[in-house]
Amino acid sequence: MSNDSYGDGQFEVHYDTDWKNLLEEERFRRELCENILESYILNQRWYGGKASALKYIEIIDDFPIERENDLFYGIVLEVNYKEAFVQNYFLPIAFVTDGSLIGDKYITPIKLNGVSGFLVDALLLESFRKQIFEKILEGDKFKYKEVAYRRGRTNDAKGYESSRLMGVEQSNTSIIYNEKYILKIFRRVYVDENPDYEISKYLTMKGIFTNTPKYLGSITLRFSNKNVITLGLLQALVPNQGDAWEYFTHELKGIFDEISKQHPDVHTLKSTRYLEQLELSKIPDNILTWCPKLFFEDVAQIAMRTAQMHIALGSERSNTAFTPQAFGNDYTVWLKNRLIYQFENRINLVENNIYKLDGLALELAEELLRNKKIIRKQLLDFDEDKLKSERLRIHGDYHLGQILVQDHDFYIIDFEGEPESTIRDRKVKQPPIKDIAGIFRSFNYAIYATIFNNESEFNYCQEELFKIAEVLYSHIVGVFLHTYINEVQVANLNIGYIKEIEFLLQYCLLEKAVYELGYELNARPTWAIIPLKGISNILNQQNYE
Repeated sequence: MSNDSYGDGQFEVHYDTDWKNLLEEERFRRELCENILESYILNQRWYGGKASALKYIEIIDDFPIERENDLFYGIVLEVNYKEAFVQNYFLPIAFVTDGSLIGDKYITPIKLNGVSGFLVDALLLESFRKQIFEKILEGDKFKYKEVAYRRGRTNDAKGYESSRLMGVEQSNTSIIYNEKYILKIFRRVYVDENPDYEISKYLTMKGIFTNTPKYLGSITLRFSNKNVITLGLLQALVPNQGDAWEYFTHELKGIFDEISKQHPDVHTLKSTRYLEQLELSKIPDNILTWCPKLFFEDVAQIAMRTAQMHIALGSERSNTAFTPQAFGNDYTVWLKNRLIYQFENRINLVENNIYKLDGLALELAEELLRNKKIIRKQLLDFDEDKLKSERLRIHGDYHLGQILVQDHDFYIIDFEGEPESTIRDRKVKQPPIKDIAGIFRSFNYAIYATIFNNESEFNYCQEELFKIAEVLYSHIVGVFLHTYINEVQVANLNIGYIKEIEFLLQYCLLEKAVYELGYELNARPTWAIIPLKGISNILNQQNYE
């Protein structure tokens, strides 16, 4: 490797080959993996291995992406970790000589056959973004050998006009085309069809759920004779005012401001019975004086859209990937093994990180450790013989951040599933109630995040604010359940009778709160109090039978 220093401390690497043949250069492949990529990917938002110790990186596949004089390469990386697991990532690369195109966003300075330039992520370049969009519009899935570009039947695009990267990059990179379409490039990839692609295509092709972005096309890589990797998903861009997390946390701030201003005696405010269904017309006046009815109407609208999503996902009778299934012993064994492993992991995390906690968070963590046998027993008490409902393909990672808001209506996005789960586990059919538990936990998060982020502004002590939180949360749950259950029962979706629904909801709420605890302890320990309080509240419900 060259020792020619570049201005920012990086070294310009030299190779006696041109860009067209660079990936055939064994020294380049070795040095890219051993010396260049680790520092680069560690600084990318889409890289999900920051909490683990990287062992080594390999290129497990590479392929040209070209048209006329524009040549790029796609590479699939296998990142191996010292904890004995691997992750795969997709990185399209380009060689540019004009640094003004990319600023300081390059992988490494590089000199090829004496020509200095930069190795960069190709998505930074409009020429690359234009090329892949046009290939999708062509839709000839066999033309490019191992890479298939497919155009959806509902794609009405006439041609390329413009493109830009979406401002916020998360686990994937999204490109806006013509201000009408969005192409999601999957960074973390799997040797299997991505669930987001599968479900988006299914819902669009069947035409039975319209409150989700339409499937318009895809990019897939034939990794072997029997396996494909989903690289990209093209969908319609839904005009929106942001996601439901931003929307509801803003609304909740106003609600807490209003109740602080009115300052009613919190002891006059009553929660509903645990998991009781509640009609909009039955919300008490002493709550509507500080929480507007429109707030609950929005909750009911999300419930209706959630029900319609589940009805669509549960209506298939021929495609085995989507046909509903009864509960059985195989599922129960899978579920218990998965949850007990996850629970033991969380207990270890709490024990190892308890020194980071204080005050109420510390009290709740100690309560969790005292109750670990009770929680373990609840997780093991899942009995499929008592369940008469059916399992479906579900959203799997359903929360307010996965919902877009548009004029008091709601659009559901991102069907990839839980980030911690394997690609196979994300496709396991689950009770739709698990999605309901996810959205309930998200509303609970939104309420408590509002309290913790603004506590000094509210005219109540913390204990009183928690009382208000539980009253408000119980009414959100009641309104949601009433709307959701009525909608799915009219459509004859089999979610079980009320006692079964309550059992599954209680079980899934506990599962979700335990799952959240791992994320918070790893990423932001000061927020661990929210899932810890959620677990405490679930365990201490006196009305649950």
